[in-house]
Amino acid sequence: MKELMGFCDLSCKYASMPKESGVDGSGSCRTFVAIRCALKKTLVHKNMPCKDKVLRRTKK
Repeated sequence: MKELMGFCDLSCKYASMPKESGVDGSGSCRTFVAIRCALKKTLVHKNMPCKDKVLRRTKK
């Protein structure tokens, strides 16, 4: 069975909000279009296809 492609978002364990303020012009909550990827060590586009996505573990 073929695995589905993941998309870059904050559900990935490598993703975080950019620390730089105003990187993408949003400056607020979840209206941003850039995500900091710890795996790639750079900013990436939110919702960009990503073959390396790993879901965060949920706390029980």
